[in-house]
Amino acid sequence: MRKIIALFAVFLVVACAKEKQEVSRIEGKRININDSITANQEIEAYIQPFRERIQEDMQKVLSYAPKDMHKRDGEFETTIGNLMADFVKLQSEPVYKKRTGKSIDVCLLNHGGIRAPIAQGPITTQTAFNVMPFENSIVVAELTSENMKVLVDYLAKAKRAHPIAGLTIKLNSDFTVNEALIDGKPIEDGKTYTVVTSDYLQHGGDRMYFLQNPVTLEILDYKIRNAMIDYFKTVDTIPAKLDGRFVKL
Repeated sequence: MRKIIALFAVFLVVACAKEKQEVSRIEGKRININDSITANQEIEAYIQPFRERIQEDMQKVLSYAPKDMHKRDGEFETTIGNLMADFVKLQSEPVYKKRTGKSIDVCLLNHGGIRAPIAQGPITTQTAFNVMPFENSIVVAELTSENMKVLVDYLAKAKRAHPIAGLTIKLNSDFTVNEALIDGKPIEDGKTYTVVTSDYLQHGGDRMYFLQNPVTLEILDYKIRNAMIDYFKTVDTIPAKLDGRFVKL
């Protein structure tokens, strides 16, 4: 019996050795994806209803813009930046309050995250995807008063129109901070403040490291783009304003 088992094992080894193959050369070929490639009509017919439904949803009119809005129509604040900070704070507030019982003090976003302007006229779902093509989600970080002061100093030194809401900043001519108010009041030592922002920034994006170690962190599971679409559905005409929330004297 042992001899039979041994012979069978040898047979397997020899058989496997014969079937073993080695790769001597690998070749690659570049195939250009263009209109010359014929579409598979069966696949096209299957996905056509889904494509039409998506196109219909993307072109659905949600609101109206009274003027062109872009991220360079102001020095330290812009119409589209103010809009974004305001609606993120507005849409996040009920979700955060229901979970924690606390309100949101400040919204902080980043200037570079605004990827397209909003043109005067009808606003569609596609508009939201153009402005915010990223999958950034909303989080609320509770910061110490010390980190809030670092936040203000960061904005003063950045000299960019990073969108803010709930916070007003006045800079001197040399870009030092003349005044910083949260809900109309100076930052109070020993107090904590809640800042709604994106997960990208909370992880240190745009060097906003002061958001990385919050006292508490609440992940809302709510994308900024979805908040934008939800907001557009609630207003007939969106506001396009520069209200002096971030200025240089």
